[in-house]
Amino acid sequence: MTKYLITFPSAAMVVPDDELPAVSDASRAVVEEAKQAGVWVFGAAIDEGVPPVLVDGDGTVTEGTYPQTEQLDGGFPLLEVPTREEALAWAAKFAVACRCAQEVRAFHYDPAS
Repeated sequence: MTKYLITFPSAAMVVPDDELPAVSDASRAVVEEAKQAGVWVFGAAIDEGVPPVLVDGDGTVTEGTYPQTEQLDGGFPLLEVPTREEALAWAAKFAVACRCAQEVRAFHYDPAS
C-alpha cells in the first residue's frame, strides 16, 4: 500500500471564528473514521508559533527555510491506502470537513517503513 500526505495551508482555511468549533468537530470525525478504517498513519498541524530553522551537516543552525521553499504551515494527515483513488476520496472528506481544498502527494514505496 502507498502512503499519501494530504495537506492544506493555513491561509486556505477561511472560516468565521464562530464556525471553528464545527470545523474542528468535523475534521476530528474524519480522523476517527480514518482510524476506524485502518488507514490512519499520523496527522498533525504545524505549530506556526515556532519558526523553522535549517540545520547544516556541521550543526550550524540558520533561521528560516530553503529560499525556494514557500511557507509550510497548516495541517496534514498521513494515510496508507491501496489506491490513489482512495486517497483522493479521503482528501475530499477532509476538504468538506476543513472547508478548503486539500493537496495530495504520494510517498515513494519503502518496504522498511
